[in-house]
Amino acid sequence: MDITALRNLTYGLYVVGTNDNGRPTGCIINTCFQVTSENPIVAISMNKNNYTHDIIVRHGKFSLAILAEESDTSLITTFGFQCGRDRNKYTNYDYEWQNDVPILSGIFSGHIICEVLHIADNETHDVIFARVLNTIPDNGTPMTYAYYHHVIKGKAPQNAPTYIKEENVSPEDPKPNSGKKYICEVCGYIHEGELPDDFKCPVCQAPRSCFKEI
Repeated sequence: MDITALRNLTYGLYVVGTNDNGRPTGCIINTCFQVTSENPIVAISMNKNNYTHDIIVRHGKFSLAILAEESDTSLITTFGFQCGRDRNKYTNYDYEWQNDVPILSGIFSGHIICEVLHIADNETHDVIFARVLNTIPDNGTPMTYAYYHHVIKGKAPQNAPTYIKEENVSPEDPKPNSGKKYICEVCGYIHEGELPDDFKCPVCQAPRSCFKEI
């Protein structure tokens, strides 16, 4: 089945955060929608293999930071391609606690604080329905998934509902192969050839400093 038409469904990008026994943890998701208008309920989709998924199920609350075109793009690298199981993704970012969940500082399109109501099993993913407890407005332009792909040139992480495996991902205008190989320590992408000083990973946008020679 050709599933390329699914790429035309509209999505946004969100940092979902929660409380891991007093430590903030979170990840990037691309699926959130409003279910009801009065006393609003929203729903998010999360991969069951995601560490943040397990903590949300345990803690029962989460925050959503709606990414904006003006947001710090390093958030996508940190929260989208690293695991919170063995590192604190919030270390290099300002945040505060509200309603027992972390709220990131910076330019966003707003924040939503939610309490889990029930969870629907969907094979590899769970759809988590949650009551909106509070919202924090902001004035950033919402980052659509199309903007992420076509302007930032980002890819979907493996746990995303929209992930499509690509056989060979190469940066634009690759340098001649020097026989050297480098691996991105953030997402595992392997680059063949020299790395210019301004090189960024074509998968997760991590800088050259995140690559090591193999």
